[in-house]
Amino acid sequence: MAWNPEIYNKFKTERFAPFLDLVALIKIRRDMEVIDLGCGTGELTRKLADLLSGSRVLGIDSSDEMLDDARAFANEQVSFQKKSIEEGVGLESKWDLVFSNAAIQWVENHETLFSKIISNIKPGGQLVIQMPAQHHNVTNQMLLQLSEEEPFLKELAGFQSVSPVLNTEDYARILFENGGSEITVYEKIYPLVLKDSNAVFEWTSGTALLPYVQRLEGESRQQFIDEFKSRLRTKFPGSPAFYPFKRIILSALFE
Repeated sequence: MAWNPEIYNKFKTERFAPFLDLVALIKIRRDMEVIDLGCGTGELTRKLADLLSGSRVLGIDSSDEMLDDARAFANEQVSFQKKSIEEGVGLESKWDLVFSNAAIQWVENHETLFSKIISNIKPGGQLVIQMPAQHHNVTNQMLLQLSEEEPFLKELAGFQSVSPVLNTEDYARILFENGGSEITVYEKIYPLVLKDSNAVFEWTSGTALLPYVQRLEGESRQQFIDEFKSRLRTKFPGSPAFYPFKRIILSALFE
């Protein structure tokens, strides 16, 4: 997936807000070994490291474009590597803190994934994750519906970007079954107040829209975009446009 850091950063303030809720859950200790799964542009990885005195933080991401930006945030405490989240989970290293902000939603099979992630946590370590509740957010639902309609069903060869994100009770169960304690799992609305439906489109174009447009070409791609914009105008007719964007926050300790 070709990420565009410029588009992603256009809504930097909105994307940073959940990070603050996430770091508030961290049990801070000195000299921790930390991995940030799906570090993106690296700015928040650096902010995380700045909060964790003496800790060493590794940010991993599979996007060359994102890592090009991330290099500016590297220092003696923070480093970055090109790896997918699945590859990061497969590392032999063990971590005091496994952190991920808005990235896990792109990885399939969360039942298996979370078990693998937890197996990489040191005794006494912590897992702290935030991800959009894609299955509950209206733009994801609109894109899924559009992909089921002709001519896009044929043009996409049946492809649908079905979210692997589970319900909050499922994550609480997974954390418990894998030995978690002090479990926190909740879904929170982060209100997006955007200029109009075009701004909602721009917000979505940097993430949820990508899997679809990358599988379409030429006229079909533009037709898909135009139809999506039309439906956004119907759903968000006013200015400003209010989008109650839902995210899942979770944390647990592991002995």
